[in-house]
Amino acid sequence: YQLPGAAITSEIYKWVDDQQQDAAGSGGPGSWGGAPLGRTRSKIPTASSLRLPGGFRRHFIRHQAQASGAPEPNIITRNFIDFLALYGHFAGDDFPDDGEEEEEEEEEAGETSPLLAPSTPSIPPGTASPGKVFFLLMKSFVGTGVLFLPRSFYNGGLAFSSIFLCSISYLCLYSMLLLVECRSHISGSFGDIGGKLYGPRMRKAVLSSIAISQVGFCCAYTIFVAKNLRDFLMLVSDCQWIVPEYILVFAQLLVYVPFALIRKIKHLSFLALIADVFIVGGIGYLYYYDITTLMVRGPAAIENFNTADFALFIGTAVFTFEGIGLVIPIRDSMKEPQLFPKVLSRTMILVTFIFCSVGALSYLTFGDKVETVVLLNLPSGSTAVELVQLFYTLAILFSVPLQMFPAIGILENSLFTPRSGKRDPKVKWTKNAFRLGICLLIAVIAYVGSSSLDRFVTLIGAIACIPLSFVYPALFHYKALARSAWSKRADIGIVVFGLCCMTFCTVTTVYSWLFGQQEPEFNRC
Repeated sequence: YQLPGAAITSEIYKWVDDQQQDAAGSGGPGSWGGAPLGRTRSKIPTASSLRLPGGFRRHFIRHQAQASGAPEPNIITRNFIDFLALYGHFAGDDFPDDGEEEEEEEEEAGETSPLLAPSTPSIPPGTASPGKVFFLLMKSFVGTGVLFLPRSFYNGGLAFSSIFLCSISYLCLYSMLLLVECRSHISGSFGDIGGKLYGPRMRKAVLSSIAISQVGFCCAYTIFVAKNLRDFLMLVSDCQWIVPEYILVFAQLLVYVPFALIRKIKHLSFLALIADVFIVGGIGYLYYYDITTLMVRGPAAIENFNTADFALFIGTAVFTFEGIGLVIPIRDSMKEPQLFPKVLSRTMILVTFIFCSVGALSYLTFGDKVETVVLLNLPSGSTAVELVQLFYTLAILFSVPLQMFPAIGILENSLFTPRSGKRDPKVKWTKNAFRLGICLLIAVIAYVGSSSLDRFVTLIGAIACIPLSFVYPALFHYKALARSAWSKRADIGIVVFGLCCMTFCTVTTVYSWLFGQQEPEFNRC
């Protein structure tokens, strides 16, 4: 023992040397008792993760995979309900549950706690199969917007709407693939990519567009619920209950406010499941009614190109296809991300077919009598119609809290300090008041926009969805990856197209709203 204090540590080094010699004889170099050193211990689960439903089961599956040398499963998308977790990573951004950090800090260290905990939680590699990703993408794209398309086909005309909708679908797909390509070379969320390429102002612009689009979706859904609920009450009461729309708009706050105060998105899982089931049932019945009616009565009088209102179709088409916020988290959940472009392309083909067929069939069925929400055209006196209208209305009512979650997360992160309200009641109630204000703002905007839902949807599509779908992805690709002259010209062309559509749709929609003929309130009685 020539070094000072060497006698104190000599036994430790001797023990390590003996273990390494034993391992060399049994498990080979770099292993410990036949198990690789990096896998001798599974990740220590936190108490908060074990408290979640299925927490012990998830830890057991991870532990078994590590022990056998198999890839660790990606728990985030193992089942239908866990699709909801993607909204906690909307556009690739992380919106942690309020108080999540304090929960981790409160967990006491035990004998098995690692001395050096990782600074950031480790994210397991994606393991979602192409089939599962296809299912997730379908749930991301098919929702309420499909019911606005029949009226949009009336605004644009059958031929123009069909051709333009397919063109918009291709451009949306191309732009999403540009964003995916950028994500493959630049780490981070949608906003982070813009911040790294163009600075913090671009990141704020992306997040602002996401927040505006999500708030706009909530407002459109609120109007949708009010119109359908009003019609449903007239149906079941034989025109005895005629409730003004504005009352039904603000009455929805009784549902939205409690759910807006929920900090953990996992508590909204049952709402997402119910909503998806009702939406599928409603679209299925609409197909059935349109096809049977066309077979009996034939098509109604239609136009192939509506010169007066075709601009309204453009914004609605982009509004319908806006699902770019979930592209990055779904792509990151794949076991083989290189297959994502192929899966996304096939999904968009099917989604485009659904959108075109619903829009065209309903327009052919109802002609110029088609309503902004096509469910209002279904005949009265049918129990099936009443159930479809009620369930679809409930589906959209349950979808609004889910759409609010990313918007609230973005706005709270930008307006409040990272402090949580778990320990500070003042911070907690300030955030509660802010969330209440967001709900009131949505109700007020919905009340203003309820007089012309199709124009409101077009305006949201023009202001928020067009930049997200076309402008930002092309700008990012132009600066980060475009090398050939053709690629640069394509990116510039998409940006110019997006800005022109955005300006044209916004100006024409505002002018039509202010000086055009207002849509009469639908009334069965």
